[in-house]
Amino acid sequence: MSFPQLLEVAIGLVVVYYILGAIVSFVTQLINEAAETRGKALERYLKQALGDKYLELKDLPQVKALRPIRYKNFLSMFGSVTEPKMLEKIPAPVLVDAFFDLTGLSGKEGLSADELTAAISQLPDSEGKQAVLKWIKQGVTDVNDLRSRTTAYLSGILDQASATFKANARSFVIILSILITLLFGTDSIQLTRDLWGNAELRAVAAAQANAVVQQQGTEADLQQLVDDLKAYSIQIGWWQTQSVPQNGNVGTWIGFILLKVAGLSLTALAVSQGSSFWYDLLKRLTGNGGSKDVSSGDASG
Repeated sequence: MSFPQLLEVAIGLVVVYYILGAIVSFVTQLINEAAETRGKALERYLKQALGDKYLELKDLPQVKALRPIRYKNFLSMFGSVTEPKMLEKIPAPVLVDAFFDLTGLSGKEGLSADELTAAISQLPDSEGKQAVLKWIKQGVTDVNDLRSRTTAYLSGILDQASATFKANARSFVIILSILITLLFGTDSIQLTRDLWGNAELRAVAAAQANAVVQQQGTEADLQQLVDDLKAYSIQIGWWQTQSVPQNGNVGTWIGFILLKVAGLSLTALAVSQGSSFWYDLLKRLTGNGGSKDVSSGDASG
């Protein structure tokens, strides 16, 4: 076997995985923004830490300024109608300052344990309230010490919110990768055969690979990505034109089905790695080296 030919086949597979991964990324981003999944994950943990005080937290000027501005809905993009969405990210120092503002302890020094306990007791029941009361009971009565401990606690809460979003997003990417693979019927085994036996197809793959690398991973719109797949005879409605065994031999059918399931499974597994993974690999295969982070549908925080 010719090594260059093997390399061309590998590049062809990677290009297809990159394109499918970019489609997954595109759809994932639309759904995450529409459903505000990141904001909901953060809200869940802030409510856990602050209780009902979270509602007051959202109205603080330094927090309201952090809300992202996006289209009100899908149709709003035609009229440029935007609105603030749910809070998605908040720096730990800002959150700590907001917490002390809500407790009334900002700027106060030299308070006794009883005064600190009285101030914290005004907060609604929450993990944050119980944590601070526990520290005071343990003898931590200096406001600066309490701020330091609160910073560590709330930083952990923010990390947990980010990890939850990433885990949920990762699960969604896997599910969406399976659905996209089934929608386009992209069979890695059949695609490998097609690339191996078709020099013209390998040339198309090489051209697409170079274009992706030169654009530094910039992803086209959804329609362009779908059009790129058509160069490999991959399109929606694949089951209508899929070649199947022409005879009724049971063994032939079983072999066909097993290979098809294996090919589709390999594709879904590959696509779920994200387009940034395949972009980095594509740069190495084409001799460009290095790495460049691109939007991928990965579960990034």
